[in-house]
Amino acid sequence: MCGISGYISRNRITEEELRIMNDTMIHRGPNDSGVEIYPFKDGYNIGFAQRRLSILDLSPLGHQPMHSIDKRISVVFNGEIYNFLELKEELSDYPFKSTCDTEVIIASYLKWGENFVDHIHGMFAIALFDRETDNVYLVRDRIGKKPLYYWKDGDNLVFASELKPIMKCPGFKGVIKKSVIARYLYQQYINAPDSIFEDVYKLEPGAVLKFHLGDISIRKYWDVRKAYEKGTSDPVTNYNEAKSELKRLLKDSVAKRMIADVHLGAFLSGGYDSSLITAIAQDISDKPVKTFTIGFNEPRYNEAKFAKKVATHLGTEHTELYIDEKEMLGQVSSIAKYYDEPFADSSQIPSMLVSKLAREKVTVALSGDGGDEFFCGYNIYSKILQAQKLDKLGAIVHTIGQLPFGDRRLIDKMPMSVRAIARNRDKETKVQFASDYYILSAHAFVDGIESFDALMTFNEYNKIYMDEMLGSGDKTIQLPCKYPIESGYPQDNWQVRRMLLDMDTYLPGDILCKMDRASMKYSLENRCPIMDTSVMEYSYRIAHEFKYHNGDKKHILKDIAYDYIPKELLDRPKVGFGVPLDKWMRGPLLEQLKTYSSPEYLKKQGIFDADYVSKFINNYLTVGDGGPASGANYSKMSWSFLVFQQWYDQFIVKGM
Repeated sequence: MCGISGYISRNRITEEELRIMNDTMIHRGPNDSGVEIYPFKDGYNIGFAQRRLSILDLSPLGHQPMHSIDKRISVVFNGEIYNFLELKEELSDYPFKSTCDTEVIIASYLKWGENFVDHIHGMFAIALFDRETDNVYLVRDRIGKKPLYYWKDGDNLVFASELKPIMKCPGFKGVIKKSVIARYLYQQYINAPDSIFEDVYKLEPGAVLKFHLGDISIRKYWDVRKAYEKGTSDPVTNYNEAKSELKRLLKDSVAKRMIADVHLGAFLSGGYDSSLITAIAQDISDKPVKTFTIGFNEPRYNEAKFAKKVATHLGTEHTELYIDEKEMLGQVSSIAKYYDEPFADSSQIPSMLVSKLAREKVTVALSGDGGDEFFCGYNIYSKILQAQKLDKLGAIVHTIGQLPFGDRRLIDKMPMSVRAIARNRDKETKVQFASDYYILSAHAFVDGIESFDALMTFNEYNKIYMDEMLGSGDKTIQLPCKYPIESGYPQDNWQVRRMLLDMDTYLPGDILCKMDRASMKYSLENRCPIMDTSVMEYSYRIAHEFKYHNGDKKHILKDIAYDYIPKELLDRPKVGFGVPLDKWMRGPLLEQLKTYSSPEYLKKQGIFDADYVSKFINNYLTVGDGGPASGANYSKMSWSFLVFQQWYDQFIVKGM
C-alpha cells in the first residue's frame, strides 16, 4: 500500500518539485520514498515517484520506482496483487530479485503487453513506462479500490493517488468545477470520472489510460455491466452448488489477503459481512486473529456488544474502544486534509477512529465491504422491489393526480409515499428515488431558486414540492443529481439494476473512497475479500433469488456465515455508524457554519447563490433538523455544505 505520483510533461518540473508533490502523501507511505526523472522524446520528461508502506518484502528490494532487468520498464504502484504467487510460477523464466508483488507487474507486462491487466487481480493503481513503445500507462483496479487522479494540461499529464500532489504541481491553477457541486451536495461524494477541479479526472475503475507522445486513449478492460452479462449467460441455479462454490471462493480470497510480512487483523462490527470475513480468517489462521471494534455510548448506534459476542465465539484477540462525541468531533477538522476533495459521508468519522485503533497493533486490516452491493444488502433494495410492483398503478395515479383539488392538484394532497411512486415516470432514473425537495435544494445552492422559475419566498419554497414549483403543465427540468443511464443496464429487475448502478457509482465513489482515506490517514492497509475478482464475477452467476430470498437480504451470504457463527448472534436490524450532525452544527460547529454561509463570505467566494444558501442555513439553524413536509432533512445538506467550505478554506484560501 502506497501513494504514487508523477508526470509526462514538456514543462520543467524538477526532482525537488516532484519530491514535494510526492511528500504530501507521506501518510500513505511512511516507510520509504523514491523520486526519479527520465528524459524522453519530443521534449518530454517523465517523472515517477512513490511513498511506500511496506507490506511485502520489507527490504530495499521492494523500493520504487522499480525497473525491469534490462531497464526497459519502470513502474510505480499502489496496492496489492493477490495472485502474485501464482503469477510468479507462471512467469518463472523472469529473473525475479524480490519477493514483493511489484516485480510481478513488470514480468506480466513483458509477457502479455498492455493485456497484462487481464492477468493480475487485486487492488491497484499503476503507472508503467515502456521505453521500447514510448507508452506510459495508468491502470486502475476493476472495482476502484485504489484511487488514481490525473490532470490533463494540454498535451501534458500529471497523475497521483490523491489530489494533493496535483495541487502542488507547478502551474496548477485549480479552477473549481461548479457543475459537480450540486450532485456532491446531494450525494456527498464526487463520482468518477469527475473531480472537484476542471481538467482533473479520476481514472474510472477497470480502466487503462495510454499516453503516447501527447495522445491519450482510455479503454475499459473490466466493466460491471459486461461482467454481469457474461455471468448471467452461465447461471448457477442450484442453491447448494452456489453456496458451496461461493464459500470456497471466499476462503481462497481471505487466504490470499492474509499474506503479509507485517501484522494483520480485521475490522469487526458484528454484522454479517465483517463477521463472515473474520470467521473465515480465524478458521484459516493458526493463532487468534486480531479484531477491532468501535463502540458508542448511544445504545441505538452501538454494535460493539454484538461484535464482542462474535469475537468471543470465534476466539479472536479482540480490542474494542468506546468513543464519545468529543472524540468523533475531533476528527472533523482533519476531513479536508485527508480526503482532499469534498467528501461528506459522515461515517468517515468512525471509520477513521476504528482505523486509528487498529493501527496501534496491525498494519493490514480485513473488512467486509462489498457485501451489500453484490449480495443485495441495503434496505433501499426492498423498497425498490415494492416500487417496481406498484409502478403501473403509479402511472395511473400520476395521471389522475393532475386534476385540480381545491387550490392545488390532487397529487399534492396524497401521502408522500404515494407521490414518490406516482412521480417516478422517467425510465432512465427509475431506481434512484430521492426527495424532490432535496435535489432541488442542491441545485438551488449553486444556481439559485430563480433557476427553477420559482417566484416565491424562501419559506414558501420549503413548504411545497417540485410539481408545484414547476407549474401544472408538463414542464420539466434537468436534475443531474440522478444518473440518467439506467437503460444501459440490461436488467428488468429493478433491484438488480440498482445493485449494478451502486457497484458503478456508490461503491467506488463513496464506500471505497471513505475507507481508503480513513485507513491511509493512519498508514493502515484495508483489504476487502468480497471484492476479489473471482467472488465478484461468481456473484453475477448466482441466481438473484439466492441473494434476495422471500424478503431476506444477502440470504446466501448469511447462510455461509451461519456455518461459522450461531444465527442468534447475527440476526438483528442493520444499524450502521451514526454521527449527531444536527447537534454538532447547531452547537460546536455553529459559528463556523454561520461564517461560511454569510452573504458577505458567499458573495466574495463566488461559488454558491448567496441569497438562497444564507436563507437555507439560517432557516436550518432556527428550526433544526426535520426539513419540510417532503421528508428531506436540513442537516445532511448543511453538513455537505460545511465540509465543502472546510475543504475550500484549507486548499483554496490557505493553499495547503
